[in-house]
Amino acid sequence: MTNSMEKEAGIDLSIPIPEGVNVTINGRTVKVEGPKGAIERELWHPGLHIQVEKKDNGNEIVVKADSARKKIRAMAGTYASHLKNMITGVEEGFFYKLKVVHAHFPMQVAITKEGGSVSVSNFLGERKPRIAKVETGVKVEIKGKGEEIVVSGLNKEAVGQTAANIEQTTRIKGYDPRVFQDGIYLVEKGVGTGV
Repeated sequence: MTNSMEKEAGIDLSIPIPEGVNVTINGRTVKVEGPKGAIERELWHPGLHIQVEKKDNGNEIVVKADSARKKIRAMAGTYASHLKNMITGVEEGFFYKLKVVHAHFPMQVAITKEGGSVSVSNFLGERKPRIAKVETGVKVEIKGKGEEIVVSGLNKEAVGQTAANIEQTTRIKGYDPRVFQDGIYLVEKGVGTGV
């Protein structure tokens, strides 16, 4: 009996909008602007509605659905997480720290002139450099004589993807990873600039 009542109730998730953050919804596109910048993202799913509501204690984003089916509930939760990450991104930003480890061959890590990729040369003595793609809107810094890489930006997915791309370029096949521990590894991630 309670299950049928739950299905009729629907979903109503609300995310408070902090001061200094502006959210605009234009069709399927949600744009979040804050002190650090702006993020735009297309969020659409049949049966889900995203809107900004004005309340007494401030504005909030509301994710609504008429039905409370499992798939719709899961999508609503996903969208709420995306929106929270977008708000955190424009307020503080996200960072990932990676450590460059080399025991056998000293590798050089450099950002290409265009800034669209990271080049890893002399990895395990290879002549051809390995290239990792840097996602749009992501800043990559190489610190401490090339021993540490800090990836930062507003969009959590783009920052994480760039860090993964850099880490994946130094994946080794055919060697024992216990002996050849050379590579670039994720050591820390969080909110802020990572400085």
